[in-house]
Amino acid sequence: MAEGLRERKKRQTRQYISDVATGLFLERGFDAVTIAEIADAADVSVNTVYNYFPAKEDLFMDRSKGVVDRLARWVRGRSAGESAAAAVLRELREEVEAVSPRVGLMTGYSRFMRVVHDAPALRSRLWAIAQEVLVNLEAALREETGAQDGDPLPGLMAGQINWLHQTVMAVIGREMMAGREPDEVSREVLVLLDDMEALLSDKVLNYAVRGAP
Repeated sequence: MAEGLRERKKRQTRQYISDVATGLFLERGFDAVTIAEIADAADVSVNTVYNYFPAKEDLFMDRSKGVVDRLARWVRGRSAGESAAAAVLRELREEVEAVSPRVGLMTGYSRFMRVVHDAPALRSRLWAIAQEVLVNLEAALREETGAQDGDPLPGLMAGQINWLHQTVMAVIGREMMAGREPDEVSREVLVLLDDMEALLSDKVLNYAVRGAP
């Protein structure tokens, strides 16, 4: 369905408030900026800010929705004959090889990570997002394999597969904060992915292989 005028205006307002807040956070740090200052800079009321963003952390992590279901989405979209781990490895390699901003390979990402590093509330939110990624992945694996609720295997496999994503994101964040160039980090992470794949057992690499349609 086409987006209506009201929905478009709400989306644009939400994005504008987030952009204003992010600019202030990058300039002064997360803890130093108040909701009142964000509302004033965006020319909206404090209540309007809270209507769109229930917590201050939401203003900086407003694009987290695309991350929390990332691995589950990749697993559900795997090709025939492809396992869950193989799908995640393939998607990660494609993102890294493309030097994609979606995995933090972009100029300016170091500023974003510095704000997170300096704010305990944002570090906590980042941890919570990582837990959501894991929970969603386990749910997808359970659904895709038809495993029973008490079966521990989907959870164990989710932990192994999530390790790939978590490690790649951590390494990229660390290297970009160190002032490295995205292209250079991309090449190194591609090698790292090969090393990580070699560490996975055959049981993990062959789990949840999609059958032919």
